[in-house]
Amino acid sequence: MKYLNIIAATTVSLLTLSVSCGKKQDTQQQQAPELAVLTISQSDAVVNSEFPCTLEGENDVEIRPQISGFLTKVCVTEGQNVTKGQILFQIDQVSLQAAVDAAAAQVQVAQANVNTAQTNVNNNKILLDKNIIGAPAYQTSVDALNSAKALLNQANANLVSARKNLSYSTVTAPVSGVVGTIDYKEGTLVSPSTLLTILSNNGDMQALISLNEKELLALTNNGSRTIKQAIDSLPPVSLQLANGEIYGQQGKIVSISGVLDQNTGSAQAKAIFPNPSGMLRSGNTGKVLLPNTFDGSILVPQNATFEVQDLKFVFVVNDSSIVHQRPIQVSQNSDGKNYIVTDGLKPGERIVVEGVGISVKDGMMITPKK
Repeated sequence: MKYLNIIAATTVSLLTLSVSCGKKQDTQQQQAPELAVLTISQSDAVVNSEFPCTLEGENDVEIRPQISGFLTKVCVTEGQNVTKGQILFQIDQVSLQAAVDAAAAQVQVAQANVNTAQTNVNNNKILLDKNIIGAPAYQTSVDALNSAKALLNQANANLVSARKNLSYSTVTAPVSGVVGTIDYKEGTLVSPSTLLTILSNNGDMQALISLNEKELLALTNNGSRTIKQAIDSLPPVSLQLANGEIYGQQGKIVSISGVLDQNTGSAQAKAIFPNPSGMLRSGNTGKVLLPNTFDGSILVPQNATFEVQDLKFVFVVNDSSIVHQRPIQVSQNSDGKNYIVTDGLKPGERIVVEGVGISVKDGMMITPKK
């Protein structure tokens, strides 16, 4: 009977232990979070270098009046497309037209004086030939004629100037383009120092970017090739608009300044983008994306990494779905979303790409999902 009690107690204990172990295993499986993983592969990677930019029209022209006066008419609106020679503004013409009329009258007076002086010279020549007057008297009449002609020339010059000023009262477009901001309305007194508007020729747009000394050295292979050779070797670039979308036309970097700005330590580069639809406007901002191709590279999302004392780590998933942190080395080139791994990972390995730095811990079990 004593032996039966021992056997019964042992059986109960084993059953209890079995149930307990089963519950523990079930609990571990239930606690294993389902996280997304990425299988590492090797391929050619294209990483975009991003450069903030400001857009300018191919030819931005400041429109200023060449005379002073009151604006009588604004003939265009902001954002309007205009053609070369189209009237933009009208300045009060009343006083300018009066100046033209006065100058024309002075020409008539001067011409009459020339005619009179010429008649005197002709008469005095006859009298001189008959010895009725002397040479000094004749010379006096010739001098009077020359003076009258000089006054006539001056009157004609004044008339040309008055007419030119009158023409300046009509401000026309020197180039075709898009009208910028108009801060002055009808009735405003303007002068040659007044900026009426800016006319942007938006047929092609210039994207202005800055390259630091390190980037400039990389483009020129540490000076082993000229800036022109570097520009010729560059691939087409893309434009990321302020809303994050990629502009539909590719551009080309056409120039890089050979001089570094002492204040900023950077050189200015210029990329040209076609703008057939006129969608791009002077003053727009965005990013110029310069593609860099790396053969046989391993790319990992930046959000799949974490840092400890300036070292980057990933969580590698083994065959038992246990994660272990591992340090990796990455290239300095980055598109802002992915890292190019130079050491620490091999094709075929899996890494966690979800919850890194938040819920993933070294040595924990997970349920991988793609």
